[in-house]
Amino acid sequence: MAQKHKVRVFSTKTCSYCNMEKDFLRQNKIEFEDIDVSANQEAANEMVDKSGQMGVPVTEIDGKIVVGFDKEKLKKLLGIK
Repeated sequence: MAQKHKVRVFSTKTCSYCNMEKDFLRQNKIEFEDIDVSANQEAANEMVDKSGQMGVPVTEIDGKIVVGFDKEKLKKLLGIK
């Protein structure tokens, strides 16, 4: 049984890298919370506080921050082969 990770993706609907990342997570059967920062100013502020970044995607995995769609870093943090 795969380990459960707490995954939150800060994204926008129009961001192609966000959509690529979410597709990647779905393909690997990773459950995640999708947070649309264009519709949620509080979440946008939280994302900037945690990452120092205005750009999306920003992904939080078990408290660790990944900026951008960094497939190798995501695989490492999620234990995907």
